[in-house]
Amino acid sequence: MTRWHVEAVLIDMDGTLLDTEKVYLEASIAALNALGYRDGVVELCHAMIGIPGPDNEHTLRNHFGDNFPLVEVNRLFAEKTIEILQAGMPLKRGVIALLDAIEAAGLPKAIVTSSSRSTAAEHLRLARIDHRFDAILTRDDVTRAKPHPDLYLLAANRLQARAQACIAIEDSNPGVAAAHAAGAITLMVPDIVPPTAETRERCSAVLPDLNAVVDLLRRHQAFSMVRPIP
Repeated sequence: MTRWHVEAVLIDMDGTLLDTEKVYLEASIAALNALGYRDGVVELCHAMIGIPGPDNEHTLRNHFGDNFPLVEVNRLFAEKTIEILQAGMPLKRGVIALLDAIEAAGLPKAIVTSSSRSTAAEHLRLARIDHRFDAILTRDDVTRAKPHPDLYLLAANRLQARAQACIAIEDSNPGVAAAHAAGAITLMVPDIVPPTAETRERCSAVLPDLNAVVDLLRRHQAFSMVRPIP
């Protein structure tokens, strides 16, 4: 198996490390249903997975019209999200094993998320893994968020790595598009929405969970080529 030269690992947050996409999906549907929106809501909410909040707000206004009660929907969404997360911030399967393996290899790692900086900080804190990253890049750090490559390019630069020598781990179609456009070695662990045919072509592998990601990286000897500390 071909050896991958890896200088850094860039990881999406929601749906990849944190099992929050299901939370967001449930909260979004509940908020819209509470205000009488039902037809096509599930499909619409699925289509917004992996997309930054402001872009989703634009999508909702376009879909439901200018009189759409965005403020009230956002309030209900926030309330439902808090209610669900009171039980704790769920991690995806294999998160700790992945982070341990990256650290054992001496590779830098960064969060690359479409969430805001405040949301990312709070959710990583709740999950008790906020201290395990060398950098946290959010939609607040760029003008164009995913599916554009800007966040991934900035993350690679922040870690002093070449984008094409970075492993990018994503769960969504827009996230894969962003990582691939940046030139990263892109791996997908699908969450709620399955990969499209185009997404599969952009990925070096589509895997069932993060434990499988660790196994694949070991087979490609990605953890045996530790980048010297500058």
